[in-house]
Amino acid sequence: MPKIEAQAQDYLAETIYALGHEGLLLASVAATGKPNAMAIGWGQIGVMWGRPILVVPVRFSRYTFECIEHTKDFTVNVAPAELAWLVEFCGTCSGRERDKFAEKGLLATPGQHVKSPIIEQCVIHYECRVVGFTNVEEKNISAQVREECYPQGNFHRLYYGQVLRVCADADARQRVSLAKAK
Repeated sequence: MPKIEAQAQDYLAETIYALGHEGLLLASVAATGKPNAMAIGWGQIGVMWGRPILVVPVRFSRYTFECIEHTKDFTVNVAPAELAWLVEFCGTCSGRERDKFAEKGLLATPGQHVKSPIIEQCVIHYECRVVGFTNVEEKNISAQVREECYPQGNFHRLYYGQVLRVCADADARQRVSLAKAK
């Protein structure tokens, strides 16, 4: 299905809904050119420094961390409700050991403004260039958050990605909102 161009704010409700339910797919590319995808269930979208920004947390131990450090970009992809299983799969194995794209038949379409691909089977896509980052530090978060989210101390880097392009399937709202009806 051809993608339509959109503005950063056009699919906020669908993106935030998916983030809080099935999760989103963050795509990156390794120095070798191999595409990678990981599931994210945390993040923020808004305006920072006068720019549309997606903030995505990536643990230092993740393969995706290496990829983003190499390219300084990423894409965030919203899967349709019927592909919730794919988000779950991408959250259960590492791209270091497995080629998730080849294994599940994912199509990596080149981004127009970034090296990282969009995942064609998804219905909403954000191409983002890293314009800043913050490291989560133990001393700066509450004891409750540390206990719940970092019991092994495996902290995140928060990447601030300037949204350079948004595109979507024409029926993206309906395909994401199917999950809302269930």
